[in-house]
Amino acid sequence: MSAALVVGVLVAAGVFLLLRPGLLRVVLGFVLLGHAVNVVLLAAGGLGRRTAALEEVGPGTADPLPQAFVLTAIVISFGITIHLLGLLRRGAGGPATDPTGGDADADSDGDGAGGEGGHGTGRRR
Repeated sequence: MSAALVVGVLVAAGVFLLLRPGLLRVVLGFVLLGHAVNVVLLAAGGLGRRTAALEEVGPGTADPLPQAFVLTAIVISFGITIHLLGLLRRGAGGPATDPTGGDADADSDGDGAGGEGGHGTGRRR
């Protein structure tokens, strides 16, 4: 499978998930788009030449710069994913906190307490 096909499938799935209701789907859409960017950056370094950079220097040596960009992009996308999941968890108080209307907490009775009873006890999960 070529890199262009992989990028196309990842972008299509990511955009599809971004357009679906529910914050978890939006987060998963961003994850898939991040993976697509990583594949694009790896493909920019040339998929055909993959000899080790330390063995010999020549025209067949892999370019280390796109590989460094991919490592940086992986770290950045991991940080963004953790941040978005933290925002999702923080806002999981009930259906009133999800503006998209999807992925509502099934145990919630609509008071924002997450089905724990009590109205606004101020206690965090």
